[in-house]
Amino acid sequence: MLTVLGFTMIATFLVLIMLKKLSPIAALVLIPALFCVFVGKGAHLGDYVVEGVGKLAPTAAMLMFAIIYFGVMIDVGLFDPVVRGILRFCKADPVRVVVGTAVLAAIVSLDGDGSTTFMITVSAMYPLYKRLGMSLVVMTGVAATANGVMNTLPWGGPTARAATALKLDASDIFVPMIPALAVGLVAVFVLAYVLGRRERKRLGYLTLDEVLEPESETVLVAAGGSETPRPGTGGGADLPEAADFPGLDPERPTLRPKLYWFNAALTVALLTAMIMEWLPIPVLFLLGAALALTVNFPQMPDQKARIAAHADNVVNVAGMVFAAAVFTGVLNGTGMVKHMADWLVGAVPEGMGPHMALVTGVLSLPLTYFMSNDGFYFGVLPVLAEAGAAHGVSSVEIARASLVGQALHMSSPLVPAVYVLVGMAKVEFGDHTRFTVKWAALTSLVVLGAGILFGII
Repeated sequence: MLTVLGFTMIATFLVLIMLKKLSPIAALVLIPALFCVFVGKGAHLGDYVVEGVGKLAPTAAMLMFAIIYFGVMIDVGLFDPVVRGILRFCKADPVRVVVGTAVLAAIVSLDGDGSTTFMITVSAMYPLYKRLGMSLVVMTGVAATANGVMNTLPWGGPTARAATALKLDASDIFVPMIPALAVGLVAVFVLAYVLGRRERKRLGYLTLDEVLEPESETVLVAAGGSETPRPGTGGGADLPEAADFPGLDPERPTLRPKLYWFNAALTVALLTAMIMEWLPIPVLFLLGAALALTVNFPQMPDQKARIAAHADNVVNVAGMVFAAAVFTGVLNGTGMVKHMADWLVGAVPEGMGPHMALVTGVLSLPLTYFMSNDGFYFGVLPVLAEAGAAHGVSSVEIARASLVGQALHMSSPLVPAVYVLVGMAKVEFGDHTRFTVKWAALTSLVVLGAGILFGII
């Protein structure tokens, strides 16, 4: 009964947000509350929600201060050279733009934090997508999938969880998986190229004479045709003025060119401290945001203005996280997650025992999408490892296979970072999900296939 209700609750949530019948926040709160009553545990709803909020509060705090920190860094111009460099490389070719998105997301993902990756990637690429009239779900889909593949880094979370749950060395899990993950990353770049070709076909081949200048002309080059100047237009889509995108405005009053190297050093130090785990990430971003505001904007009114400028993102993301706490709290508190996992593991045919690594890889796609990484790696993975051990499959193979689903996991409604991505990109979560899931699942299967081919899994 709990198994059926658990899957039904998740399906109801996904259908309603993809059909845009409910906002993600409303769906994350109302649907689990309703199902909690169906289960007969309505009296315990408060306990489940408080427990869920308690577990996600550090994440919400981290996201709030991370948004303020990186928002301030964008305001003061830290990422302007990166943005301009990417724009010059991409020019106005949709193929280069989408591939550049994948490359940037993959590089920034080296810090191991999805929220940071999405904030930097969207900040750099959003203006160009808007100026060229490109699809924003292409940007969010490519960025999320690239980050999902890179999320398997030992300091990214899943590998450490798998190593802890099965009492293994993280390097024994990750290092042999590098070839398969490299193939997965190549698959993301190929996907970006294909999606870029689709965008180029839709928009035409565009070039911008001066992409950073508001008075620049856009030239549409039709295949086999002549160049026709069209001021302010491109592929039939209006190109907003550069002033619409403060991150590109070289005259904005928030720029602090004299403090550029201080801000760069502060950011490097912050990311280094995150990777080295010198302090909890929420504490690091809290300290970093406070220091960045104080040094760059010494006057109190200026500090308040910067916080207010990023308040929309903070409220949206923090609201999503706390709403997700209701969803995860009910799933865990009512026992739905455990029953769903037990049912899936029990549904594995006896004859598949010797192939439990393959089974684990396949199951990691839906399970890491519908569950948190903690729930999967600490709750389900040990069960799968025990089943594999009974058939002579080593726990390290099971652990490697469990990483396969991370490309899809990063678009899960239970991942707080995805709300940073869609919020900053101004994309509906349902649109992102509908577009991304199929490509992310395909990427995960490519990683699984490469792992099997190389004898890693």
